[in-house]
Amino acid sequence: MIIIKTASEIERMRVPCRMVAEYLAELGELVRPGITTWELSERAEQRCREWKAIPAFKGYGGFPCAICASPDEVVVHGFATQKPLEEGEIVSIDFGVLYDGFYGDAAVTLPVGQVSSAKRRLMAVTQEALAAGIARVLPGGRLTDVSAAVQQVAEAAGYSVVREFVGHGIGRALHEEPQIPNYGRPGQGPVLKEGMVLAIEPMINMGKPQVEILKDGWTAVTRDRKPSAHFEHTVLVTKDGAEILTQL
Repeated sequence: MIIIKTASEIERMRVPCRMVAEYLAELGELVRPGITTWELSERAEQRCREWKAIPAFKGYGGFPCAICASPDEVVVHGFATQKPLEEGEIVSIDFGVLYDGFYGDAAVTLPVGQVSSAKRRLMAVTQEALAAGIARVLPGGRLTDVSAAVQQVAEAAGYSVVREFVGHGIGRALHEEPQIPNYGRPGQGPVLKEGMVLAIEPMINMGKPQVEILKDGWTAVTRDRKPSAHFEHTVLVTKDGAEILTQL
């Protein structure tokens, strides 16, 4: 079922979405060689206490951390750990907040110190793919218009699109219908309507698209162990297109 938000619900959703955006903006200065993703997760929990909000991921299905921290070949759902980040890595941080009954969710991939031009290109193309998908969020359009736009940008650059994980609707639940694949033919799926709120999140691999889940039951890594990048925004379908709620 597609869930359409009322004006009052959308206003309430703006608050947790802004909280997510504020934390992710802080990461630009926090992420550096030597810091641990555990410290980044602790910072996220601290910010939630300040906001009187709840970290959406911690405890969700048994997930143990406030953030998903996914360096290099980790695609998504990596645990925060005490292992220091190393110069030359990239790390994806996915963060969600629950406040006043509504969720916000977004992700960024950041360089750890100086990284290779190949990794910088992967990050840039993944951001471009997200922007292309968001540009296709139009009332009256079809859901797979978004999917196809993401896939076209990624594959034109020589990268592959992860199939096993998708974007999603969001609101009173962290994951609502519809699911939003990052691949597919345009013109298919549900019609986009004003008031829908979508979390669009390309996961793009430098190598092949296949992933595997580690023994912890959560951490997804590229099967060929090549790097992956992940960007995400929560967006509102308006009469004029997409409004990005998780952007300052």
